[in-house]
Amino acid sequence: MMSSAEPPLTLVLVGPMAAGKTSVGRKVARLLSVPFIDTDKRIAAEHGPIPQIFAERGEQHFRELERAAVAAAIAEGGVVSLGGGAVTDAGTRALLAQHPVVFLTVDADVVAHRIRGAGRPLLDGEEDPVERWRTIFAQRRDWYEQVADLTVDTSRRPMRQLAEQIAAWRKEQA
Repeated sequence: MMSSAEPPLTLVLVGPMAAGKTSVGRKVARLLSVPFIDTDKRIAAEHGPIPQIFAERGEQHFRELERAAVAAAIAEGGVVSLGGGAVTDAGTRALLAQHPVVFLTVDADVVAHRIRGAGRPLLDGEEDPVERWRTIFAQRRDWYEQVADLTVDTSRRPMRQLAEQIAAWRKEQA
C-alpha cells in the first residue's frame, strides 16, 4: 500500500501519430489500476480543438500549452499519453527525464489505415498523408529515442499484449 508521501506511479507514452498511445495507454492504466491522461484531450477540453489552436495561435503557442499540460499530468500520476509532437519541445523533454517513458513506434505501412480522416492538423490537406507522416516521424525519431526507457513496436501485435508487456515492465521499475 502506498503512503501519501510516495509519489504516484507514473508512466509516459510517446511516439508518432497513430502509434496507439491512447489505445495502449488506456489498457496499461487499467492493468496498473491508475488513471489514464491524454494530454491532447486535456488541451482540447481547456483551450478548444487542437487544429483550431494551430490555425489561430500557431504551433509554438500550442507547444507551450502542451508543456503545461504534460507537467500537470505527470504531477498527478498515472499513464500519461503525449501528443506526437510533444518531444519537439526541450522543456517537455526535460520534464520526461525524471519519469519512465515508453516510445511506441509503428511501421509506416500500418499507419495508412490508422490516420484516415483523423483530424490531425499536421496532416490535414496533405496530398500524401503517409509520406508527410514519414517525414514528421523521421524529424522526431531521435527525440523519441532520447527520452525513452523502453521502445515497443505496435505495428502487428494485439494492443492487449502490448499493454501487458508495458505494464509488466513498469511494475519492474517500481
